[in-house]
Amino acid sequence: MPDAGSNAIYSLRQVTKAYNGRQVLQVDQLDIGRGEILALVGPSGAGKSTLLRLLNFLEPPTKGTIRFGDAIFDTQGDMPLAARRRVTTVFQRPVLLNRSVWANVTYGLALRGKRDDSEMAQQVLQNVGLAAQRGQRARTLSGGEAQRVALARAMVLRPAVLLLDEPTANLDPYNVGLIEENVVRMNRESGTTTVLVTHNVFQARRLADRVALLLEGRIVEIGDNESFFNTPRDPRTSAFVRGEMVY
Repeated sequence: MPDAGSNAIYSLRQVTKAYNGRQVLQVDQLDIGRGEILALVGPSGAGKSTLLRLLNFLEPPTKGTIRFGDAIFDTQGDMPLAARRRVTTVFQRPVLLNRSVWANVTYGLALRGKRDDSEMAQQVLQNVGLAAQRGQRARTLSGGEAQRVALARAMVLRPAVLLLDEPTANLDPYNVGLIEENVVRMNRESGTTTVLVTHNVFQARRLADRVALLLEGRIVEIGDNESFFNTPRDPRTSAFVRGEMVY
């Protein structure tokens, strides 16, 4: 899926983000296609998480516009609640309620008046391997289990867009595998558009339809998975894929 074009769920135009006068992100143009998995890679401080916050409407751009479906998100920061609810984020360090696994997973459903969706919640817990722990206090879980609860909490809402900010950092291979499996399942079965921020180029290669490399707040290359990793156009992309330090 090299060109999101006419199938875009997000269209960013001349978007910048600055903090205290220092510009940290400049995206002249970016289209994210409906149903694709897009991986954002690059070194720390490249602007990946900043871009994710804009895509989740947590912060408005300093300049430019972000079109999401029929809604426009710009410097005013106004976005309809219905549009915001179509996007869900799983952070690297999830904040869980000091309640049961079940209460955490169904919390968002309750807020949206969907208390009768318990069958869906049970299925999601089964998918992430936590059905047996549904009554356990979430804050007694291991790091990998807690991250799976956070993913289940997002999945049960059936969002149009799932944003993932380093969702498997510092996790063991078992938990990494379960999380990746469920991200792909959600994308394939529900057509969920997924944007994944990761330092792990191997993870990007396993999961993504397209990959974008950010350096110093700019997208220096974006392309389909095969061309990005096998025939990159930019020498900095080649170096990054080889595991070299790129700044």
